[in-house]
Amino acid sequence: MKILVLNCGSSSIKYQFIDVDKCYVLSKGMVSRIGMSGAVLVHKPHDRPEVTISGEMLDHIQAIEHVIAMLLSPNHGVIRDKSEIEAVGHRVVHGGERFPHSVLIDQEVMQVLRSCIQLAPLHNPHNIRGINACKQILAGVPQVAVFDTAFHQKMPPYAYIYGIPYVLYKRYGIRRYGFHGPSHFYVSHRAAKMMNRPIERLKMITCHLGNGASMAAIKGGISVDTSMGFTPLEGLLMGTRSGDLDPAIILHIMAREELSLHEANTLLNKHSGLQGISGISGDMRDIIGEAQKGNSFAQLALDVYCYRIRKYIGAYAAVLGGVDALIFTAGIGENSSLIRKKSCENLEFLGLKIDEQKNQKASSKQAMEIQSEDSKTKVFCIPTNEELVIALETKRVIREAKEKQKMLKGV
Repeated sequence: MKILVLNCGSSSIKYQFIDVDKCYVLSKGMVSRIGMSGAVLVHKPHDRPEVTISGEMLDHIQAIEHVIAMLLSPNHGVIRDKSEIEAVGHRVVHGGERFPHSVLIDQEVMQVLRSCIQLAPLHNPHNIRGINACKQILAGVPQVAVFDTAFHQKMPPYAYIYGIPYVLYKRYGIRRYGFHGPSHFYVSHRAAKMMNRPIERLKMITCHLGNGASMAAIKGGISVDTSMGFTPLEGLLMGTRSGDLDPAIILHIMAREELSLHEANTLLNKHSGLQGISGISGDMRDIIGEAQKGNSFAQLALDVYCYRIRKYIGAYAAVLGGVDALIFTAGIGENSSLIRKKSCENLEFLGLKIDEQKNQKASSKQAMEIQSEDSKTKVFCIPTNEELVIALETKRVIREAKEKQKMLKGV
């Protein structure tokens, strides 16, 4: 089964075209600057060089039309006919409490997704645009929504309820949801396989460290706590997001600086985190480079970043009652040996030690263990593969829907 996986943002679309039966990526790429001048599509077939094209792509419909044209291209494509796209799997950031699992998209699902916009106004509207575009371009092709929040929906109430009047949870759904679910799911199962142990018997802490960053405490394959909350703003320090802070701080700043709600939201999401502390950049590569040159603000940002990770590792070790494996993944987690090293400092009391030579060799190219021989806790660097999880979930949902239809016809 060949599935097109889409991750639609406000002005970009990341995509992979996957043969799910073979777990093989036929092609992948990204469209950027949608709706702006100089839109660009970068496309990489599995067996040929990368190609870049630019042109006018005013909306998601035109962008996805360009993606499909590349898949069909005699020179750069991987299929001969559009009918070979058997399904589309969409990354959808927020499913609220209504969707604890991936779902086949129909009119009722679309109505619920629109109601979830208030929970993820920076993400869900663009996910929905991608779904509507595919409905128009690939009429009749089944589409599946795979939610960032779904993996965390089995958290116990004491982990997801906030200390505000309970009526606000019942009225507005204000609770911890968690995000990056497909990534946490994938790397935890990959680590269990590498350990040759059933995931049902393991206690794991997963660290998805990218521009957006989150951690999860996973017990028996189930997420029992996670650092992101009602929105992706809570938790770790991130590229431009503040992460955890006293809620009174933003009220104080809004009063003193006379900020509107929109301006306060922008401050916390776009001008805080690594960017806010360093005053340089939200890109960890820039932060590390400047810190190595002696920039004290870059060094402070780096120290705060790793301190937050260590603090969550300690907290989740307590939540789990021990740790069998610590896993680093995503752009920073896979590629920065310095972040992995600093995040694991002073954790010997957990029986956790990393081998610096192994740590230096680890990268996004392959999954590997980086703990020392005398470490009681396994430490992994594992490249994430959210797209494969989305593709496999899409296949599962469509298969189950077909089986259900057969059963109904037989009744």
